[in-house]
Amino acid sequence: MSAEWETQAAESWKVTFFPCTRAEGEALATIEPDLGIDPPPTLMTSEPDLSRPEEWQLDVYLAAEPDAALIERVRALVPSVGAARPKIEKVEDEDWVTVSQGFLEPIRAGRFYVHTAAHADWIPADAVAFRIEASRAFGTGHHETTAGCLTALDRLARDGKSFQRIADIGTGTGLLAFGAHTLWPDAAILASDIDPIAIDVTAENMAVNNIPDEAIELVAADGMDDPRITAAAPFDLIVANILAGPLIALASDLVATLHQNGTIVLAGLLATQADDVLAAYASNGMRSSARIDSGDWSILTLVQAR
Repeated sequence: MSAEWETQAAESWKVTFFPCTRAEGEALATIEPDLGIDPPPTLMTSEPDLSRPEEWQLDVYLAAEPDAALIERVRALVPSVGAARPKIEKVEDEDWVTVSQGFLEPIRAGRFYVHTAAHADWIPADAVAFRIEASRAFGTGHHETTAGCLTALDRLARDGKSFQRIADIGTGTGLLAFGAHTLWPDAAILASDIDPIAIDVTAENMAVNNIPDEAIELVAADGMDDPRITAAAPFDLIVANILAGPLIALASDLVATLHQNGTIVLAGLLATQADDVLAAYASNGMRSSARIDSGDWSILTLVQAR
């Protein structure tokens, strides 16, 4: 699954290979292969039948009809499919991300309640509610990683932790930044994403949820490489819900912008990848203080090692 889900053109194409192996599916969750086309396709791997956990599916969404050469480049990503013929279909007049998330039920994560307009009529009296529609960006709260991060933030607040400067790296819809603003309303919060579309979506969601413009600084940036992020550092809390590969690559950069005695919450990694991610951060002076396992995914809370 790609954490940087992108909107495709009104006329899109979808290529499906099934079955591939679990190992291939998990590997594709950690890389962004170059298939030689612009705009780049969006890759999504899934386990369609939980009773057959070794059989995964690869769906590739494209802005134009794929040719034979591109099909073969995609096939090379999942060699276990051999010569199997992929399913190729035209997806017309749809934002596939919106369609795929269009019938989401509300979720509860700690004190937070995340819902769409279709479920706005009943909100628990003891909940902090956010309306997040299915949209062009990742992070509605319904994926285990996003909901797990909300739970991790809620636990930090319940443990009496206080933060003054917070960064949400890979913000998607802005949901985690919104949760941080609710828990620590006096904190200076920066939310960034590599995808400018996600920043637009976050701004829209701020308006829907009555979050003042000045409450969260929005930055379109690749990782930590932006002067606005550098200027806002050091952070005493960093939340990064991306993918295991980028989390490992960013380890030294994230820790370098962390205030002494700061906290990092990491997500977007499979449970099978947790040890590798922890090792990368341990080599930069961090240790695990809490872990949430949700489905196949892990959410890690790290503090500086003594």
